[in-house]
Amino acid sequence: MEQRTIVVTGCTRGLGRALAKGLAEADQLVVGCGRDRELVESLRRELAGDHRVDVVDVADDSAVEQWSTDVLASHGPPHLVVNNAALINRPAPLWRVSAAEFDRILSVNLSGVANMIRHFAPAMIDRGAGVFANLSSGWGRSTAPDVAPYCTTKWGIEGLSRALADELPDPLASVPVNPGIIDTDMLRQCFGGSSSQYEGPVEWAQRAVPFLLGLGRADNGRPATV
Repeated sequence: MEQRTIVVTGCTRGLGRALAKGLAEADQLVVGCGRDRELVESLRRELAGDHRVDVVDVADDSAVEQWSTDVLASHGPPHLVVNNAALINRPAPLWRVSAAEFDRILSVNLSGVANMIRHFAPAMIDRGAGVFANLSSGWGRSTAPDVAPYCTTKWGIEGLSRALADELPDPLASVPVNPGIIDTDMLRQCFGGSSSQYEGPVEWAQRAVPFLLGLGRADNGRPATV
């Protein structure tokens, strides 16, 4: 497969980390970001080569703007942007979720995706190619108690992705992607010990890498599931 530049947000933990490593093993050029400096540095060491991993909070629009400028200068427009970075609320009824916690989840899960699109889409449009794979969730197409803030953002991702699909010129694409149910720290926060019955991030990435690399204009605006 031809080497392509793939941007992955939230690439230092869980699905993002497994995806970054899986893409690198598939000879793709990975450009990623995360908020934890120690985890960023450890992933840098693991990936090595021409891959790039930086400390960036996607909720910070000015930080994303500066990072995108640097990335476009060093690696050019990405072929695929995987908007993976996300937070989940501590399980609780909505009226018991603080305003600060609710706002932080919105800022990462929704505004963070918009920030990435805002600063990478123009270069991708100018080149005439590229896909935004915006990670949604089963809770972006259904609901459950005690995770209303998270559901809110993932339903938002579905709408954002489909609206963006109406705006992007051919052959670019925007696809809301439900990754499925994977045994991650985020899932354990909600499911507890029962999360172990599901596959882990590494096993998931073996399926997700070719799936994501295969997305194109034919998938524009269509809800997808790994």
